[in-house]
Amino acid sequence: MGLRDQVTEDMKNAMRAKETARLGTIRLLLSAIKQREVDERIVVDDAGVVSTVEKMIKQRKDSISQFEKAGRDDLVAIEAAEMIVLQAYLPAQLSDTEVEAAVAAAVASTGATGPQDMGKVIGVLKPQLAGKADMGKVSGLVKAALAQ
Repeated sequence: MGLRDQVTEDMKNAMRAKETARLGTIRLLLSAIKQREVDERIVVDDAGVVSTVEKMIKQRKDSISQFEKAGRDDLVAIEAAEMIVLQAYLPAQLSDTEVEAAVAAAVASTGATGPQDMGKVIGVLKPQLAGKADMGKVSGLVKAALAQ
């Protein structure tokens, strides 16, 4: 069963269990997937679903930081709950040591020597780590590795 089918099945189960908050989040995810299919005129595969989920999680993180600044704890709780539901659709996250090893291997394989080669290294890492690691952290690790 594909990831999109799993999302659809989870929506049906949330309807049956009358879990309104979870159902709303899953419907938002399905809507975003369908919107992407219409905009790009493609059929979204598992990688596309994962990238959509990552985008939605990033939006939730941004919203949470803005709501915390404004003192809206009620909205922070809603966004955090949505983020938890969305994270269930991401693949298992890699540990820090695994990410560091991948960064070291990518730096070695590309022959990168300085910060000007960061694009090459990220280009190699992105397909390997997409959905499995926070690319913001990966970028920081690459920058640190190339600064040495």
